[in-house]
Amino acid sequence: MPSLFECSHLPLRFSLLSVAAAAASAPFASMAQTQAEDDARTLQTVQVVADGSQVELPPEYAGGQVASGGRVGLFGNLDMMDTPFNSLNFTAELMRNQQARSVADVVQNDPAVRVARGFGNFQELYVVRGFPVYSDDMSYNGLYGLLPRQYVAAEFLERVESFRGANSFINGAAPGGSGVGGSFNLVPKRAGDDDLTRLTLGYESDSQGYAAADLSRRFGTDRQWGVRANLVRRDGDTALDEGRELSVLALGVDYRGERARMSFDLGYQDHRIDAPRPSVTPSGAIARVADAGTNFAQPWSFTEEKDVFGVARGEYDLTENVMAWAAVGMRDGEEKNTLANPTADADGNLTARRFDNYREDRVTTAEVGARAKFATGSVAHRLSFSASTYALDSKNAYAMGRAGLAVGSLYDPVAIALPPIITVGGNMSDPLTTSKTETRSFALADTLAFLDERVLLTLGARHQKIEQHSYNYDTGALSDRYSASEVTPIGAVVFKLGKQWSLYGNYAEALQPGQVVPATSGGVALSNVGEVLDPFTSKQYEVGAKYDGGRFGATAAVYRINQPNTVVVDGRMGTDGEQRNQGLELSGYGEVAEGLRLLGGLTLMDATLQSTQDGTNEGNDVLGVPKHQANLGLEWDWHAVPGLTTEARAVYTARQYANSGNTLEIPAWTRMDLGARYSFAAGGRTWSVRARVDNVFDLDYWASTGGASGANYLVQGSPRTYTVSLSVDL
Repeated sequence: MPSLFECSHLPLRFSLLSVAAAAASAPFASMAQTQAEDDARTLQTVQVVADGSQVELPPEYAGGQVASGGRVGLFGNLDMMDTPFNSLNFTAELMRNQQARSVADVVQNDPAVRVARGFGNFQELYVVRGFPVYSDDMSYNGLYGLLPRQYVAAEFLERVESFRGANSFINGAAPGGSGVGGSFNLVPKRAGDDDLTRLTLGYESDSQGYAAADLSRRFGTDRQWGVRANLVRRDGDTALDEGRELSVLALGVDYRGERARMSFDLGYQDHRIDAPRPSVTPSGAIARVADAGTNFAQPWSFTEEKDVFGVARGEYDLTENVMAWAAVGMRDGEEKNTLANPTADADGNLTARRFDNYREDRVTTAEVGARAKFATGSVAHRLSFSASTYALDSKNAYAMGRAGLAVGSLYDPVAIALPPIITVGGNMSDPLTTSKTETRSFALADTLAFLDERVLLTLGARHQKIEQHSYNYDTGALSDRYSASEVTPIGAVVFKLGKQWSLYGNYAEALQPGQVVPATSGGVALSNVGEVLDPFTSKQYEVGAKYDGGRFGATAAVYRINQPNTVVVDGRMGTDGEQRNQGLELSGYGEVAEGLRLLGGLTLMDATLQSTQDGTNEGNDVLGVPKHQANLGLEWDWHAVPGLTTEARAVYTARQYANSGNTLEIPAWTRMDLGARYSFAAGGRTWSVRARVDNVFDLDYWASTGGASGANYLVQGSPRTYTVSLSVDL
């Protein structure tokens, strides 16, 4: 079998030397064996190459729910067993079978991830290792900032790659300032080897209709060109009596040449929710949760987001030992909303105020890189380099009504007339630029292979510069400027113990912008007002083990992340405070027996406040971070009824504190989901019927507390929801 450090591309899977922090190693023959799939799944097969391709994808693992590898930043797509980090990479097949609507539905399958909500709106927000990942900070085909900020439809996606851990070296610092505990890369759909024409009709309770078309073709003498198009429409009321409309158009083109590989993707999404059930801010105590189906939104509230985005990526083999790549992307986004997020007292009585917002974003981003292989004596090297740039121009305006308006209770909400506006910031019809963010970075890493590639050591560093400008809403005048740079190193090692086991360890960092010191903090005048604090550098230490039995895989990881926080000492603000998150992650996936698939795991976390201001809340648990969370998903095929598959999933989350003093908390919850699907042939076509019930027992529960900026608002879990669909492959 060729060495991973040899240079020629191989047409089908061979792991490659990962470096992501580290690694590479020979592929495992047992992992190359996958279960023969049905016709519908065969149509979705994606071709794979080795050697860290930036374009082509690792294959599905046995069972088809996760992939055998995923993107690891500048190192490209790597086999999971060769990567010294912990991750899960969910497939389009899983999304389709679970009838996933958005990224949030997909990552609920990851026992290390929980879904919350962004600050003040209806943004999906993801919590990994106790730290938030804003939807702004997900990457699309490896580039930041290109996706819709609030909601990303699952129909765009071939893969959802969930990466756990600090990743500023691997991906560059997230421009929105999150991503300390993990990151997400979303992979657009590609044309498979077989032509596909799939039409789907569906229904979701209460009265929402769904229609989708998924088309792909390959062209050329060697079918080197591929085209994939997806069209989606959702419309109607949900089980929460929210009115939801979604329109999606996605077009992807790819090219597979002997030395060149390219992809081009264009997306459009228009997503609107009328009377969206809002987050609730507790006042003094946590109110009893309302009936799961109660919508305490004001009827005039809404949120709408329209985005056009695109990305192009290509790579070329300059020689047998040198490969170069480049990517560029853009997004134009527009958001409008009128909100009335309430505050609830201990008895559930609600008060709210009207808040309107209008936002326009323009994002441009690009990346170039190269990888070279060579040897010095008995040591093989893989040298990787990348440089990237990101720019955001954001225009904003806002308006507010009077605060403290009574709107009934959680259990008996009262609709009021649309309140008048009393405060306006900016021009609501033509907002000015209020913020600009620019990041630039370059990274260099070397992976050294020893002892016939059984030991892989990766060392590297990324230099990153972050610039942020804030402007007055009404005049456009510059109000604040932040500029800082930092070097984030990485060190990682992989030990290959035969074909089924690998051990790994890593040291990595997460980088967030510092801040401009304000005039006061907590009522104390600060002597270093206006000083630009250094970027917040979080430090991660992790060790883990991975098992690949050919049809069943498992991972275990132990980690600690230390994140600095601001405190005031002798009238000066500095970054001597700390939040320490440490934990254990266990995950399993694959086919544990013929026709029986498992996907799940357990996460244990201890997130505490250290070195706090004046010792207040010292040692307390971090707001919104549970100590335990677990998932167990099972699928089984009924051999007595060919084509029939049933599934069940349990999701458990322990209690969460809703304030830093640990005097408020929301209770633990366990949600059950059930599903079934049946595939059959009729009239020369392949048909699939899918049915699903989420929250089978209609549990009333607060799903999360917290989110962005240390807020402690509460998000209630959705009620029992039925979803059915019928698909035909023409």
